[in-house]
Amino acid sequence: MKKFVITTLGCKVNQCESEAIAHYLKDAGWAVSQDGETADLCIINTCTVTHKASMQSRQAVRQAVRTHPGAKVIVTGCYAQTEPEVLRKIEGIDCVVGHSDKHRIPDIARNGSEAGHDAPSVICRDIGEERVFRQMPAIAYGSRTRPVLKIQDGCNAFCTYCIVPYARGRSRSMPVADVLNHLRQLKKAGYREAVLSGIHVGCYGKDLTPKTDFATLLRHIRDGELIDRVRISSVEPHELNDDIIETVAGSDRFCDHFHIPLQSGDDGILKQMHRPYSRDFFRELVMKIHQQAPDAAIGVDTLIGFPGEDEAAFENTRRLIEELPVTYLHVFPFSPREGTPAFSYPNPVRPEVAKARCGKMRTLGQQKRRAFYDRFVGKTVPVLVEGRRDKQTGLLRGVSSNYLNVLMEGDDRFQNTVLQAEIGAVRDDTSALGRIVT
Repeated sequence: MKKFVITTLGCKVNQCESEAIAHYLKDAGWAVSQDGETADLCIINTCTVTHKASMQSRQAVRQAVRTHPGAKVIVTGCYAQTEPEVLRKIEGIDCVVGHSDKHRIPDIARNGSEAGHDAPSVICRDIGEERVFRQMPAIAYGSRTRPVLKIQDGCNAFCTYCIVPYARGRSRSMPVADVLNHLRQLKKAGYREAVLSGIHVGCYGKDLTPKTDFATLLRHIRDGELIDRVRISSVEPHELNDDIIETVAGSDRFCDHFHIPLQSGDDGILKQMHRPYSRDFFRELVMKIHQQAPDAAIGVDTLIGFPGEDEAAFENTRRLIEELPVTYLHVFPFSPREGTPAFSYPNPVRPEVAKARCGKMRTLGQQKRRAFYDRFVGKTVPVLVEGRRDKQTGLLRGVSSNYLNVLMEGDDRFQNTVLQAEIGAVRDDTSALGRIVT
């Protein structure tokens, strides 16, 4: 039996695509290479959102070539799309595959690349011309209890710091009927929760015929006999409208969880970033969510150290987060990315200053998360128990609808079930101890 290994860098969409490819290969008779085993096929699904991610992608490719001598090596993902000629020069690669042909990787693995071994094949078309959502060869049945379903690809925003629209192309959506069918299949396979994900989910449906939108899709999901619960990934602030908020807040079908990319809380920086909203708009949006769903987790992305961010601009961001009922933060330092407008913007922030500011924001994020956990001590919350125990404690581990990580005593029979758990104590700012009550 031939063996394969997939290395995935970057976002949940990449993870979803890798899991779909892995599921297809398993169905075709391949086996996953275990630790210490040499694989016959190595797939590296790369990221290029920052210079560091590009470097890590190259390192992952070279490591795969060294670790699995003689294996067929296929490189795909965003770095493969934007820098295929750089990858072509790395010895040991058989094929570089861009996003337009990512769904063909199982066939490429089976039938061989489109060039000889000494001259790696590059299958990389202009992603800007892509207008069709490419279905992966299988549903992403991964090892996770909460599989990610990619319902959208590409981005129309073109923020000045971001390479993703150039790597992923324009927004393309999975047809509504296919989304609903995928959720039914996931339920049939025994899953209780799925995460709806994409690159620019708020644009969902605008490219379909007839046109639709994300809120309409959510209503179809709410009203259908589908998977037990659905979690929604990041939605842009100006696209997280009243219709979406009311639909999610008003139905147990959806998890009590919103994730919103703020990036900056300073109006001047937002304008430089080409982000189409203000700090006041963001403030009103978060308060609206909190009023309609007071127990909901609200996660926020921040991008710190953008060119021109002086101390006052940074403080505008920090204070805005401090004042709002935010649950947790994802803090990213600005990374100048060649090929984007912000790469050449004046007034760069010194690395040591950006690092110190990121530290302050991460500390604030820890405080926010701990305060959110503390609110639920003594309360009972619905928890989906995951399929593996916590490595450190040996306890069952699960995730509540509002994104609390809960550790509990219990038998393995509770795994992959939704149960009620009473929060007894907060263990740290990333987990709580709970007691199964039903």
